[in-house]
Amino acid sequence: MIPFVSRVGPSEQAVWIKQLSAAMPDEIILPFSALTLEQRQQCDVAIVANPNPEDLMALPALKWVHSVWAGVERIINELESPTFSIVRLVDANLANTMSEAVLAWTLFLHRDMPAYAKQQADQLWCPRPMVQAQDRRIGVLGLGALGRVSAQRLANNGFSVAGWSRSEKHIEGIQCFHGKDGLTALLRQSDILVCLLPLTSETKNLLNQQNLSYLPNGASLINFARGAIIDDHALLAQLDQKHLSHAVLDVFMQEPLSTEHAYWSHKSVTVLPHISAPTHPVSASQIVASNIHHYRLTGLIPAVVDPIRGY
Repeated sequence: MIPFVSRVGPSEQAVWIKQLSAAMPDEIILPFSALTLEQRQQCDVAIVANPNPEDLMALPALKWVHSVWAGVERIINELESPTFSIVRLVDANLANTMSEAVLAWTLFLHRDMPAYAKQQADQLWCPRPMVQAQDRRIGVLGLGALGRVSAQRLANNGFSVAGWSRSEKHIEGIQCFHGKDGLTALLRQSDILVCLLPLTSETKNLLNQQNLSYLPNGASLINFARGAIIDDHALLAQLDQKHLSHAVLDVFMQEPLSTEHAYWSHKSVTVLPHISAPTHPVSASQIVASNIHHYRLTGLIPAVVDPIRGY
């Protein structure tokens, strides 16, 4: 008996339970609300998607939970001293999907699509100077499972790519920076900055007024990570002052984005509805099933999230 603990809507929950059940025919997957009190006392593993902390605390035998999403910062922030481990989704399919989005929107900025859209609105026929890919410097913040694949895909398409991570990393073909000094160095040389960092206490508001000012004049920004990593007021100021030319934003402090937010109407901002790398229930369920099957056979829990680091 494995509970699916979630605050997603009924239709989305039904999709997940259907896919998880198909991937684990030997297990019984039920929504948390369908469990009897006796069943709740026996569950040692749960599958979660934005779970209510009170529901998790009502499972006293719980040893670990498996998130169907890669981001787990909300679970960590809402739980006080959990007695169980948290496993996040690590999906190669998700990394490929993200790298596709990163490449697509990097090309959008690289080939001056925002400028041409403005020219079309003004009925202005004016070819802009062409910059070759090898002369366009791309900086990738975050070299984890998503960032590494995205950086390599950009490099494979001819861009000059550098990356930054909290700790030292080495990736063939990618100039790697780390630490505080490395962050400043990366920002100073990034014509297009791609943010793929996890949200932690260290990355919250990382892209503030000072750090955004390190970017070269006319640089652009893509944020496919978490909204809280960017100081909204600082970004808007940099755009208004023309220090930054454009921002492609897929994640926000509040989602859906408030209809009153300045991003909607700003001519130098592209707003996306959190679609850069959606979790696919089929592939995600297969990964969750494999990890739980291995746990049933060996008693070993997959790699768990460090609550201090947040990933």
